[in-house]
Amino acid sequence: MALKLRKWDVVEELKTDEDMALYLEAAMEEAGDDAAFIAKVLGDIARARGMTQLARDTGIGRESLYKALSGEGNPSFATILKVVHALGVKLHAAPATPAAKPSRPSRKKPARELATAQ
Repeated sequence: MALKLRKWDVVEELKTDEDMALYLEAAMEEAGDDAAFIAKVLGDIARARGMTQLARDTGIGRESLYKALSGEGNPSFATILKVVHALGVKLHAAPATPAAKPSRPSRKKPARELATAQ
């Protein structure tokens, strides 16, 4: 009996929304400053969900999505945000190191207000 080998594809393991979110979260922890790695992981998740549907949901052509999310492309942040939104996953931020507690309570402002305040 001959042993038949085939290339392993992570897409076959991404069956649930939780699988996809955990995969992206792990990749973000490991990526460091490797943006192409994150784009490739989003491409894997996109292929698991269906690239044709993602193209419809984002308004970006399939060929452009394949290129942008290949790990070889250089997608804009706007493209990444469209893809993340269409895939139904969230990016969230946390301090890289635990922050010291403020000495006095701060008044929280909405992020959009803080970003536009000059």
